[in-house]
Amino acid sequence: MTLEGGAGVERLALLLGLSLFFGFAFEQFFYGELPRHPGGVRTFPLLALSGGALFLLEPHYGSAFIAGLLVVGAWIHAYVHREMRREGDPEEGTFIVPISNLLAYVLGPVALTQPLWLSVAFAVVAVMLLGGKRTLHDWAHRISDEDAITAAMFLILVGVVLPLLAGRPPIPGTTITPFGVWLAVVAVSSISYASYLLQKFVFPRHGTLLGAILGGMYSSTATTVVLARRANDEGMTAEIETGIVAATAMMYVRILVVSAIFNVALAEKLAAPLLALAIGSGAIAWVRARGMKTTAATLAVGNPLQLGTAIVFAVLFVVMALATRYVQSHLGSAGVLGLAAVVGVTDIDPFVLSIAQGGAASIGLTTAAAAIVIATSSNDVLKAIYAVAFSRRRDSWIVAAELGGIAAAGLVAAFLVAR
Repeated sequence: MTLEGGAGVERLALLLGLSLFFGFAFEQFFYGELPRHPGGVRTFPLLALSGGALFLLEPHYGSAFIAGLLVVGAWIHAYVHREMRREGDPEEGTFIVPISNLLAYVLGPVALTQPLWLSVAFAVVAVMLLGGKRTLHDWAHRISDEDAITAAMFLILVGVVLPLLAGRPPIPGTTITPFGVWLAVVAVSSISYASYLLQKFVFPRHGTLLGAILGGMYSSTATTVVLARRANDEGMTAEIETGIVAATAMMYVRILVVSAIFNVALAEKLAAPLLALAIGSGAIAWVRARGMKTTAATLAVGNPLQLGTAIVFAVLFVVMALATRYVQSHLGSAGVLGLAAVVGVTDIDPFVLSIAQGGAASIGLTTAAAAIVIATSSNDVLKAIYAVAFSRRRDSWIVAAELGGIAAAGLVAAFLVAR
């Protein structure tokens, strides 16, 4: 492999730029903490140039680069051995320092041979990991055993179960395959899990309103119940009312995103009504939030990603697909719309996904979109009932009326879609 002309100059400039960037960042993070740290703004460019030059000398087998790697590895071994034998506890960067030098050496051939985006990403990720020391340690201390096990379960859902179901025939009585069912489980679980991680690690001290918005990404119904129970103790404050409406606004966004993942045509049909309802709900929340007093209280959430929950969701998904097909074949489009009103008082995600994956093809996009909007309105009515029942406050009728108004607007939107 050779680098000639302008391409060689560009690659050399990239190598020097990235290695200097890495070196400056390294010295910035370790300055004052490790007075004897080897490596930095001069060493890293030299290591990167050495690695790149040795790779170019014999690129076929990389023997010259490997020989240099062995030399760097021997130095790393001697450095770590010396630091571990020092009196007292080893310094904090005992392993980070030699690893950073090793990465600088490897950066040479990466910058000379790999695409621009990969070379830049290589250096940026290394710098972010160096600079994120305190944040990463803080996250690690907040990860419980349950969180670690749940993350492992999520990887099993995605990396083990999903590939095993590929190629399986459709479930009898439906057009949905087992792979499609589990893909729906993974999609909804991913959104829920992302919301949970944002609340716990990115915004650990979020207020009630931000917690409600993030909670709406997972379940606006569950968020409403949590807020209504808090209102039972603290009173139905403007902050709690705003949080309930904001969570409902996020419900519309979540349903649109989930629909788009599995059926773009259906999502296009749903875009206007769902975005209008999301904007309308958000406007109500914004008006309510103006001038209100915020508190530092956070919205307590549990880890939504549980294996049992995923299995229940998969079962409900199949049941909804069978029920939709049965109702459509016996009662027609009117029966599907009636079913949508009924399922809205439960978890509407399985119904939405069953429509998006296979139901829309049999009942038509217009009926499918109207049914989903009706289901959201039915769910809004349920949340209004929950707000009153769990808060046990007379003034909860205000947020219940707001949810009822949003539900009525949803019915109007469903009528316009079905025309």
